[in-house]
Amino acid sequence: MNDATVLRIMRKLATDSMNVRLLSHAKLCMRQRRITMTQVYACLCQVVIAEPTHQDARGDWRFTLTHRHAGDIVNVAGAIKKDDNGEWVAVITVF
Repeated sequence: MNDATVLRIMRKLATDSMNVRLLSHAKLCMRQRRITMTQVYACLCQVVIAEPTHQDARGDWRFTLTHRHAGDIVNVAGAIKKDDNGEWVAVITVF
């Protein structure tokens, strides 16, 4: 997959909050850095890729996104994952 395909899939998944799951590390970073869920969803839906997407050893497509929201630059590192219920977006960390 290329960056454009990953973005298309990720944006489609992010339109339904049930398809977005925050890992515990992301939740901790959000509290520490005072980043809100609104900012994370804005980053997922209105994104610019900060680093090229790549496939990891598990076959998940990883990405790092950046977006300016309310004057703050928000970065989201995540992955598109698959399980028995379909595809979903894992938010790994935010900064």
